[in-house]
Amino acid sequence: MAQIRVLEQNMVNMIAAGEVIERPASVVKELVENSIDAGATKITISVEDGGKKLISVADNGYGMDGEDLGLAFEPHTTSKIKTSKDLLGISTLGFRGEALASIASVAQIKAVSRTKDSNSGNCIEIDCGSKGEIKPCSADTGTKIEVRDIFYKLPARRKFLRTANTEMSHIIEQFIRTALANPEVNFTLNSNARAIYNLQGGQSLRQRISTLFSSEIAENLIETESDEKKTDVHIYALLGKPEISRTNNKLQYIFLNGRFIRDKFISHAIREAYRGCIEENRFGVIFLFIQMPYDEYDVNVHPTKIEVRFFNSNLIHSQILAVIREKLLAADVGVSAKMPSGEVKGKQINEAIAEFFKKHRPIHTQQQIGFQGAEAARKYKSEYRPSTEYERQAPQKRNFIQIHDSFIVTETEEGFCIIDQHALHERIMYENLCRRIKAGKLESQKLLLPESFELTAGEAEAIKNNSELIEKLGIELVDFGPRTMAIQAFSVMLAKASAVEFLKDLVGLLTDKSKTENGEKLLDEVLNMAACKAAIKAGQRLSDGEIAQLLADKDTLERAGRCPHGRPTMIKFSKAELEKQFKRT
Repeated sequence: MAQIRVLEQNMVNMIAAGEVIERPASVVKELVENSIDAGATKITISVEDGGKKLISVADNGYGMDGEDLGLAFEPHTTSKIKTSKDLLGISTLGFRGEALASIASVAQIKAVSRTKDSNSGNCIEIDCGSKGEIKPCSADTGTKIEVRDIFYKLPARRKFLRTANTEMSHIIEQFIRTALANPEVNFTLNSNARAIYNLQGGQSLRQRISTLFSSEIAENLIETESDEKKTDVHIYALLGKPEISRTNNKLQYIFLNGRFIRDKFISHAIREAYRGCIEENRFGVIFLFIQMPYDEYDVNVHPTKIEVRFFNSNLIHSQILAVIREKLLAADVGVSAKMPSGEVKGKQINEAIAEFFKKHRPIHTQQQIGFQGAEAARKYKSEYRPSTEYERQAPQKRNFIQIHDSFIVTETEEGFCIIDQHALHERIMYENLCRRIKAGKLESQKLLLPESFELTAGEAEAIKNNSELIEKLGIELVDFGPRTMAIQAFSVMLAKASAVEFLKDLVGLLTDKSKTENGEKLLDEVLNMAACKAAIKAGQRLSDGEIAQLLADKDTLERAGRCPHGRPTMIKFSKAELEKQFKRT
């Protein structure tokens, strides 16, 4: 007796539903995408009990006549493609013709539709694949589909649904994705007869972001655009400033020809573009819109169509990286302080400022100890010293003060600025190191007494494999016995750093496989570490000349607002905010 049998069609639809319909949010996605493909300019979504009891989607699109309404819920029926050639250039959000059949196989359906040219509508009801007759009814132009009691005949699937609040959060996320991609459409989302969102069509993208998220996010977005005629790829993006970065990538929205997608190559490009602008464990906020020919990618690679396959992913990666990186580096991404509001907080600020100036009165001279320790100064010549010309000048009115031997407060035209001396000097050192490395190698100086350190066989192999990089850093190493090496010469620019400790940390980077896979990234990591170790430290008293030189060097940088690790180097306070707190306005 034959063991293989042909499954009945409703069972096939139920299996397909397992791939397409994961939860109520999946139903919302499929129905709303159909509405958009039908040319709707107004879409209303209503749900009850997180979509487990009811999902209703009504639109004012083209609508369907009675014949099309009956066929729409059959498997693999669609108006969006006709031949296999159409798969090479899919321009609609849906195309497979299996979503409605899958939904109808696991829930109770009532669909009402009317075309623009018809005087009446048509209605059909389906109960888990069991179709009723098509009947005439009164209806507005467009289509309305109600989905009730999803998975009610499949208890094994229904028990995997989460609480109503959790399922509703997934529906809201799906709603946000669709609303961002279609700002010209009027969207309404209701939950348990309560309005969650009511978005007017024709809003600007920034206005829609403000409504969906917050005005803070909308106000801290930088606009950039690129149109590559050679590749026919158009990129438009709103980039979040570093101060609104997040601990996850949930606020990274990527759209390809109006379709929300997730793509590892694009995500990597975004992360690389923000490198150095934000801390390593944070993610930039971005709304990215890509327009390109439909035949340059394949959307038919995932049941939910959230993933695509680019035919030239490297080109897309490099173009997105270049557009975002160039804009971030050119923009002013410094941190501006926001004064707390309220009379009580204002009084506390006034008292704190008064107390601060009592404890930190400016002095005319500060002990000058330089940027290097005494031991380092004996070994190496100093490279970062205040100019002798500054020291010879007659005393002038200072517009800065060092506090807690860690921060520098300086007057600006707009108000004042608090600078983290370590973070700023780290950025200065990093830029200098990058410039010197590009020109050749760092200047080195022989040590009076070579310093030795032990290492494992694997670490020794890593040093051998990266000898060219070590030489570029101005470091000279020689064998000094079994599993021991000696530092004969060390970089002048890194004089403040302990040579042995620097080499140990360098070896750690060289043995990290995730760092060594990309030579350019490895070099950047090394220079980041070198700048951090060579920079002046928090808690180090600086002379007036050293502070003046530090501020002068700051003005020569294109990107002084962030240290190489992405932390802010300064916080700006406006005079207007101060006057407001002191009740002078």
